[in-house]
Amino acid sequence: MNVYSLSGPSGTGKSTSALVFAHKIGVEALIDDGLLIVNGVKVAGISAKFEKNTITAVRRAIFTDDVHREEVKKALDTYKVQSILVIGTSDKMTKTIARQLELDPIEKYYYVEDVRSPKEIAKARFIRQTQGKHVMPIPYRQVEQNFFKRLVQKGKEIFSSKREKIGETTIVRPDFQQEYIAIDRHVYVQLLTYCCAKQNIVYKVEQVQFNFGELAQATITLQLKLPINYSLPDRLYELQKTIQAEFSQHFGYELDAIHLHIKSVVIKRKS
Repeated sequence: MNVYSLSGPSGTGKSTSALVFAHKIGVEALIDDGLLIVNGVKVAGISAKFEKNTITAVRRAIFTDDVHREEVKKALDTYKVQSILVIGTSDKMTKTIARQLELDPIEKYYYVEDVRSPKEIAKARFIRQTQGKHVMPIPYRQVEQNFFKRLVQKGKEIFSSKREKIGETTIVRPDFQQEYIAIDRHVYVQLLTYCCAKQNIVYKVEQVQFNFGELAQATITLQLKLPINYSLPDRLYELQKTIQAEFSQHFGYELDAIHLHIKSVVIKRKS
């Protein structure tokens, strides 16, 4: 069996990228948080995300329970798995999992920085810290919803570069994820409004819309002052850069898109 490792700190988006990465390197199976996933479908195991505290979650993820471990080992034989990607928070953890499941030695070690950009990692950390959301790389229908009291929702369908569907994700908020700081949407809107309003070319900020889904993006409608005796595209580009810098400074990650709509221009009269 060909065994590979993918590791990185919690909340950096390993599970989000695991299906695409496994497909890219030609690996058919994943071990992620106590689950055995073959070709995008859970076939054995119990997710560590079902646990009530972090200690039992770690134990579940490294297969310390005899019944759990034997179930997954049996499934590996049943499905004749020839290649597998073991996911964990460190090389030590993935080595422990491989040893517990009696897998062959790990051939190659990959890290979250190999599969995600710094921007994607920063955004994933922010979501974990402010929303407490975790991603499971299995279909929504396979998640035992009664384990989660607070949040279970569909993630996204995952496709290969050839538009072949290779799996789905589900978003959950485990019971052990108690510590996170919720930020209301109006906080983002207020920051974006303030950032634009203080620019000397802006007469009024008409509207600010902020969406934080798969893409984090802002749509801002402005009135500008006359006269426009400058290159408008250049100044709007500078405004976008200023908004991006302020947003990154306050929240620790960059917006995916900033749309500026100019509604009108206004003559600023002296009283």
